[in-house]
Amino acid sequence: MKSLKSKIDTRFGFFILITILFWAKTLFAYLADISLGVGSIFQWIILLINPVATTVLIFGLALYIRPKKIFYWVAMLLDVANTVMLYLNVIYFREFSDFMTVNTMLGYSKVNQGLSASSMSLTNVHDIFYWLDIIVIFLLLVLKKIKMDPHPLPKKFGFQITSLGFLFFAFNLMLAEMDRPQLITRTFDRSYIVKYMGLDAFTAYDGVQLERNHKMRSEAKKSELTSIEKYVKHHYAKPSNVTFAKAKGKNVIIIHLESFQQFLIDDKVEGQTVTPFLNSIYHSKSTYSFSNFFHQVGQGKTSDAENMLETGTFGTAQGSLFAQLGSDQTFQAAPAILKQHGNYTSAVFHGNTASFWNRNSTYKNMGYENFFSASDFDVSGDKSTTYGLKDKLLFKDSIKYLQHLQQPFYAKYITVSNHIPYTLDDEDSTFKTPSTGDKTVDNYFKTANYLDQSVEEFFNFLKKSGLYDDSMIVLYGDHYGISNSSNTALAKTFEQDPDHFKEFGSNPTENWNNWDNSQLQRVPLMIHIPGMKDGGIQSQYGGEIDVLPTILHLLGISTKNYIQFGTDLLSKQHDQVVAFRNNDYVTPTYSSIGGKLYDSSGNEITDPNTTFKKKVEKDRKAAKEQLAMSDSLNEKNLLRFYKNPDFKKVNSANYNYSDGLTKAIKLEDKLGLKSTSMFSKNQDKSLEDLYKTNAPEANHKSTSENRIKITNPDANGS
Repeated sequence: MKSLKSKIDTRFGFFILITILFWAKTLFAYLADISLGVGSIFQWIILLINPVATTVLIFGLALYIRPKKIFYWVAMLLDVANTVMLYLNVIYFREFSDFMTVNTMLGYSKVNQGLSASSMSLTNVHDIFYWLDIIVIFLLLVLKKIKMDPHPLPKKFGFQITSLGFLFFAFNLMLAEMDRPQLITRTFDRSYIVKYMGLDAFTAYDGVQLERNHKMRSEAKKSELTSIEKYVKHHYAKPSNVTFAKAKGKNVIIIHLESFQQFLIDDKVEGQTVTPFLNSIYHSKSTYSFSNFFHQVGQGKTSDAENMLETGTFGTAQGSLFAQLGSDQTFQAAPAILKQHGNYTSAVFHGNTASFWNRNSTYKNMGYENFFSASDFDVSGDKSTTYGLKDKLLFKDSIKYLQHLQQPFYAKYITVSNHIPYTLDDEDSTFKTPSTGDKTVDNYFKTANYLDQSVEEFFNFLKKSGLYDDSMIVLYGDHYGISNSSNTALAKTFEQDPDHFKEFGSNPTENWNNWDNSQLQRVPLMIHIPGMKDGGIQSQYGGEIDVLPTILHLLGISTKNYIQFGTDLLSKQHDQVVAFRNNDYVTPTYSSIGGKLYDSSGNEITDPNTTFKKKVEKDRKAAKEQLAMSDSLNEKNLLRFYKNPDFKKVNSANYNYSDGLTKAIKLEDKLGLKSTSMFSKNQDKSLEDLYKTNAPEANHKSTSENRIKITNPDANGS
């Protein structure tokens, strides 16, 4: 024991100690929190050694320092910094089943409102093990139980350790390439880089990729649009004569169902129907409902869904397009298209801060005329969750603004109550939750039921006000609500309602696999057109990239001259290969998930015939090309070079979101009898009293307390 202590009391011994401890907790993270899909003994060996090289390289920097105290505190700071990076990835993986990219880190200020509460819900008791070694070593240093070695190491020693680290890194890479050829040069799921090379290597790799992308954007040329234009022209799907212009001239109301997955439709838990009202809309003959509609978001989550809905292009492969590129991006987005083809007024209603996901800047480049955010509502006290105004209050309190918008309008509602960590105040719901052992899963059904009630109250108002018959209402789920890591707990609820979940087999909790995870990426899409009688449930496969061309064709607007990567879901020429952001894809007959092929029943296809192999290769290339074309367009901002005869470029300087209501009322006064707002059509009388809600907070007084931070950059002149 004394011999071991004497070694730890040397600088090199201390370096070895913190290196081994960090290696151990990285392995702990791999085993306890981060699922990497290790499938062989060889992969386990690689996983065992992959933290070593980068840990030696990082901690080895301290070995170059000669002063005693500076050496020890620099070594500790490097340990703390690397532990913070490890732990943030653990928390991030628990929610997103993914790893933090450099873009995500750089964009943190755009999304940090509310993340603390969400992150707290994702912590576990065993998380103490990520920090225990640092606490103990710090105390031992302070109490001088570990003595600081005053003797500096030889000058060449640090260089030797660094060289050893690079040598071991090369060895690690060699083993990785043996099992996964072209790991670095080809684009793989991020989990492959982490599995074979470790988290630190992934972060460094991602940083290099980010710099490459920045350079690529600055050097982009107009000629690079040619291949994209050819692709879009070839991929275009002609609209159906039956559905084209079916909703021409109608208001468009988009209801963004936060974290709402398709399995909630018609679902029951504890004998209760989870979403009775949305079920009725889904089954209505006045609704085009899509049973095989998938989210296609990446790390940008909600903002990625919005981007696809508004622009018909994918979010970026890493980070959030809104957060990283939205401030100066060129868009041909829905609000500007509808303004130029139908004189639509546009508005977004969202009870969170204007800067969340950089919306206050991105929306201006999209051509949104109005953005009513947290600063426009009373979000005090219990009226809000961490992520913004509760849904029932958002819909109710929006009417004072909505009633003054000139018709036709394009209005989007972004709900937040059904957002992780899925918490409501006790007075908001009496819905009985299941007992799966996972609180996130259990509470998800309660907040989904609350969202259902919120939408029903809003529909009741639309009908009372007369707005219902003049509108097309689009409801869609933005992304999954339950992460893959919690899906086995979720599967326990499927056993309560087996007829509704036949596709997951007789015993889903024991037989769950990646194919099951892919099937749960379905989210609802319902396009409700009051008065329509020939709607119904559509079985064709599609994704969020397909929404914009579908909506525009229903409104009678041709998309032939627009750069959009989806196709009209109601067209006979619609492309049913649905690409996921990680390069997996699904089709009506089979799926390609995590490098494996599955048939439509979830059975792995291990020996495909030649004909099937050709189809797989064709579909794989199609999915990859669609993502690559969209990435090239967005990363290089190529739309700035594109001249569309049907579209005039947006000037973001024309928009300011600090006085939306005042501007709307002034326009009403200016138009006089020609005003088409609901307020004007109601003989200049407010329609707010028509809105009925059972939200108890509607009668609560405003307080000085606030669960969210209100910021509106426009209000400060910025």
